[in-house]
Amino acid sequence: MKVLWITLCVLVADQATKLAVKGISVPWAGISLPGIPIGSSYPLLDDWVRLTFIENPGMAFGIDLGGKLYLTLFSIAASIGILAYLYVVRNEKLLFRLSLALVLGGAMGNLVDRIFYGVIYGEAPLFYGKVVDFIDVDFININFLGYHLQRFWVFNIADAAVTVGVAIMLLFHRSFVKSEESQIPSAPTELPSA
Repeated sequence: MKVLWITLCVLVADQATKLAVKGISVPWAGISLPGIPIGSSYPLLDDWVRLTFIENPGMAFGIDLGGKLYLTLFSIAASIGILAYLYVVRNEKLLFRLSLALVLGGAMGNLVDRIFYGVIYGEAPLFYGKVVDFIDVDFININFLGYHLQRFWVFNIADAAVTVGVAIMLLFHRSFVKSEESQIPSAPTELPSA
C-alpha cells in the first residue's frame, strides 16, 4: 500500500503549515514559532492569493452538523473506513487508490486539529479543537438567489487534498467502474441441454 506515502505527505505538509500559521512553542525542544495573529491577512500573490488565519469550529465551509464531538468521532470512523477500504482495493488502479489516499490524508490532517489542537493550545478539551484555515483565494463574483460570493472560503492543505481526491474520483469514475466490470465473470449465455 505504497499510496499511504501520499497520505503521510499530505498529513505532514498540512500540519507543518498549520503550526507555522498558528505558531507553537516547545521550550524543551528549542522550538518557537510565533505564528500570525488570528484574523490577520497578508497578500501572497497580489490580492489573488492571501494568507488569512482563521479557525473553523465546524466542518468544510463552516458547516456544523451535530456538534464537535459527533464531527470528530465521525471523522475518526471515516478515516478508519477509508484505510480499511484502501486495503480491500489494494490491487485496483493506482489513480483510484491515489484519490482515496488524498482524501484520507486530508481527513486525518483536519482530524489532528479537532482532536489535539484544543489541548495543545489550551483552548478546549480533547476532541473539541478548531481546524486552522489559512489559504484565501480570490474568486469570480457570484450572485445567485440573493447569495453573494466574492472570495472563496478560506481553506487549508487538508481541505485541498480532500477536494482533489474527490475530483479525481468524479472525473475518472467511469474508468474505475469499467475496471471492476471487466473483472466480474460473465454468466453463460446458453443453458445446457438436457
